[in-house]
Amino acid sequence: MDRSAEDLVSWFRQSAPYINAHRGKTFVVMLSGEASSSDNFSNIIQDIALLKTLGVKIVLVCGARPQIDALLAAHQHSCLFAGEQRITDERSLNIIKQAVGQIQMDIEAQLSMGLVNSPLHQAHINVVRGNFVVAQPIGVEDGIDFLHTGKVRRINHQSIQRQLEHGEIVMVSPIGVSVTGELFNICSEDITTEIAVSLKADKVIYFCPEQGIHDQHGQLVSELLPDTANQLMRSEQFLRTTDKDTLRYLSAAIQCSDRGIERCHLVSYQQDGSLLQELYTRDGSGTQLVQYSYERVRLARLDDINGIIELIRPLEEEGILVRRSRELLEMEIERFTIVERDGMIIGCAALYAFAEENIGELACLVSHPQYRQASRGDRLLQAIIKRARQQGLGQLFVLTTKSIHWFRERGFSPADFEDLPTEKQAIYNLQRRSKILLMDIES
Repeated sequence: MDRSAEDLVSWFRQSAPYINAHRGKTFVVMLSGEASSSDNFSNIIQDIALLKTLGVKIVLVCGARPQIDALLAAHQHSCLFAGEQRITDERSLNIIKQAVGQIQMDIEAQLSMGLVNSPLHQAHINVVRGNFVVAQPIGVEDGIDFLHTGKVRRINHQSIQRQLEHGEIVMVSPIGVSVTGELFNICSEDITTEIAVSLKADKVIYFCPEQGIHDQHGQLVSELLPDTANQLMRSEQFLRTTDKDTLRYLSAAIQCSDRGIERCHLVSYQQDGSLLQELYTRDGSGTQLVQYSYERVRLARLDDINGIIELIRPLEEEGILVRRSRELLEMEIERFTIVERDGMIIGCAALYAFAEENIGELACLVSHPQYRQASRGDRLLQAIIKRARQQGLGQLFVLTTKSIHWFRERGFSPADFEDLPTEKQAIYNLQRRSKILLMDIES
């Protein structure tokens, strides 16, 4: 098998848990006007269609800002703005309807493409549009009449849900209809939020110019908690260096999160395959705003044993770790602490207490090879120290043949055989010649 085939098999195996997890779930996807006009547009539509064939229920909200601006310019007509909000007069509304209609028809055409050798061949994807958004006028604010610019009054979520249950993709435009039959231009982000909340959507996805949110060093931030996201939105440097569209989508994602949506994703419309990579790989491609971290340190359970075995077995085969049978792991599982990342165990460590001598052993400290550069070992060490203190232990020792410097850098000092607890001395393997390192942990 060549390298590319191996990579495909590896990716498919890694994606399988996510295929199962996402099947039957409801995703609200906001496809910005910038995304619709990008060179990657057809690939994005194909990937959205692929989500549908994998059993995801999709509501697609269409943005149209650049298309509206271009058509207004072509008609030599300009709109006034109040802050970021467009003031929509009657002529502007007619032009906006043209721009929005064109985008929707382009998306429908892409989703309907069933040519042989195309990604959508025999996909049979149906798209439904309707009066799912009930609008109301913004009215007059601070002396400004917003005319045909509106806001969401309510979402006909039951109608949307019926269409989703029938296997349709529901497409929603940024134009809503009022109970009096009037049309109003509504912010796409607001529609996305209201639909997601009313449907209790499992995910909201925004397409941005960039891969997601980057830190001050230019590194991609794969996960954001709401408090951190709010801090960023108050940072002058972040506001100054981040693309304005990305800021708008992050703000919308924060609103969704505040109203109960557990995961919101910001992915790039310029990077081919970013949507699939974000949803079907463990590390994703963009930034997700989550209610709680999807990587956590916790105590191990019996159902974690397979994951622990998979993690430690290669090191046991190399002789770096002492081999542990499944039966022994089952007996000692309460001693283990793990790092779990989206359902996968990527780190573990064990604590063996010798209470009479006020000392504990840190053992089986392992990080997954793909995750050794992000301080998981330090997090596990701190978790074990905390457990040891909770058990009233004052010292922690480790036996190691390969990681002497790593432990020395973290406060362990060389120790002698006589420093080991009596019980450990009795079973110490002289042939392994493990180095003994000791740390005082009394707080």
